[in-house]
Amino acid sequence: MIRWLVGLIGWSLLATQVLAADPVMIGVGYLGLAGTRSTLSLVEQPAENDGVAGARLAIEDNNTTGKFLNQRFTLEERRIREGEDVVQAATELAEKNGFIIADLPADALLKVSDALRERGTLLFNAGAIDERLREADCRANVIHTAPTRAMLADALGQYLVWKKWSRWLLVVGSHDEDKLFADALRRTATRFGAKIVQDKTFEDKGGARRTDSGVTLIQRQMPVFTQGAPAYDVLVAADESEVFGAYLPYRTWDPRPVAGSAGLVPRSWDASQDQWGAIQMQNRFVKLNSRRMTPLDMQAWTAVRMIGEATSRTNSGDVKKVTDFIKGPDFSVAAFKGTKLTLRDWNLQLRQPILLVDGRMVVSVSPQEGFLHQVSELDTLGYDRPESKCKLK
Repeated sequence: MIRWLVGLIGWSLLATQVLAADPVMIGVGYLGLAGTRSTLSLVEQPAENDGVAGARLAIEDNNTTGKFLNQRFTLEERRIREGEDVVQAATELAEKNGFIIADLPADALLKVSDALRERGTLLFNAGAIDERLREADCRANVIHTAPTRAMLADALGQYLVWKKWSRWLLVVGSHDEDKLFADALRRTATRFGAKIVQDKTFEDKGGARRTDSGVTLIQRQMPVFTQGAPAYDVLVAADESEVFGAYLPYRTWDPRPVAGSAGLVPRSWDASQDQWGAIQMQNRFVKLNSRRMTPLDMQAWTAVRMIGEATSRTNSGDVKKVTDFIKGPDFSVAAFKGTKLTLRDWNLQLRQPILLVDGRMVVSVSPQEGFLHQVSELDTLGYDRPESKCKLK
């Protein structure tokens, strides 16, 4: 009894000393572009705080745990306007923050990562889905919480093949990002045994679509555009540029489902996700932001939580120690997706399930049953280790 009391007093004194000491400050920066990108659907216009709102929620989560470890997390946001120097902005942000969540185009992200390499800042790519950032242009100081196009395409392709919808009509937009997604879908079809019966391009000729006669024009245009295609099971659209994809469901010449950039869409997250405890986080997000959580919000939230998980496990705010732990074999993070997420050590891409959604519900979650892998079924999504061309530097 006396030993127990002595131990309790000693623990109390130690706890008092810890609480009395100044907390370890862990600065996280958020770097993104100013403004938002317009979408075809008025109900899906992104909010001004898209992405950073998820980071703010994760900062709250980190501080809930951090107060017991005498750690304090802060978030500093910086938005880049047209004409501003992204490297200068990143450098200024890195002066107070050892970790930066980046929502930047691929080229800008590469400039920032190269500029901050010697400083030791760890970047988290929460926005760019370009394959080359994990392949030929991979960087040792950039961790990717955003999925790649190949991961999204494989997630969709697995489900379509599981449904035995193996004949695809592929419709591709005329912009560069559309073509990149189309390349990923073609790779998926070859990989999983689907057949693209026809490959069509939808040319963006500009013009106003939100006019009084817009619905009538679209109702006439889409059936004609899809008329005469060889027999197919599903129309797969590659329309990252948001030009035509949303107009395809219910307007094709043949009564067929639509998937890809419209209809059944692969996403890292969706506001309808309510499994594996997600409803609790979704409710907290809505209470904090008065809107629903987007994929970008979730990708930023996951990045900040990775930092929080690593700092708590290492009991350190040192950037190098935290970085080494995240890249090590013992790291994982929970993200309300039914399994712990881990890092691919060959290209620093976060393994993660992909949700397949229809705008109202989660239809399925990939990887699908029956798609096996010797290490992790999650590695059936995207480029696997033997396929990788990444040489981290």
